[in-house]
Amino acid sequence: MKIPPGQITTDKFPIMTFGSIPDINLDTWELQIYGLIQKPITITWQELQKLPKYNLLSDFHCVTQWSRINDEWEGVLVSTLIKSLNITALSDNIMIHCYGGYTTNVQYSTLIQHKGILAYSHNQEPLKPEHGGPLRLVLPERYAWKSAKWVKGLQFTRNNNPGFWESRGYHMEGDPWKQQRFE
Repeated sequence: MKIPPGQITTDKFPIMTFGSIPDINLDTWELQIYGLIQKPITITWQELQKLPKYNLLSDFHCVTQWSRINDEWEGVLVSTLIKSLNITALSDNIMIHCYGGYTTNVQYSTLIQHKGILAYSHNQEPLKPEHGGPLRLVLPERYAWKSAKWVKGLQFTRNNNPGFWESRGYHMEGDPWKQQRFE
């Protein structure tokens, strides 16, 4: 088993969050995709569930130096979502928007390269709210702050703007293998 430098493994899944855990109603939940694309799109929870499912087995690395090995996630690859909705992105930069006001910046090319997934299941169980349910971005090969909880929007932006933690000094990329914790 190989883990990034400075990390230790755990079987526990610590709850790390900034602010309170939102109470999200799936009957009214929507994912908005907007910004530098041809036309904004909104999809419902039911529509998201009809998209092709993807199972991802990946390690999960927190910036606070713990790692979980071989977590199983199920959801929709971001690349599949974009293709299924016939979206033409006019930019490589995406700001992920979440309930509670959290944001993080990610490049679309990074999401494709590392199989970024919008996950609604973790280890064959519905994703619990304290771990980002109903929908969490999971981005393997990046620290967990890039795997944003409670996702509600993907905004394609002209510039690679810093998100919540990035504007507070965290690294813009967050690669655990390069120990990119802070700028």
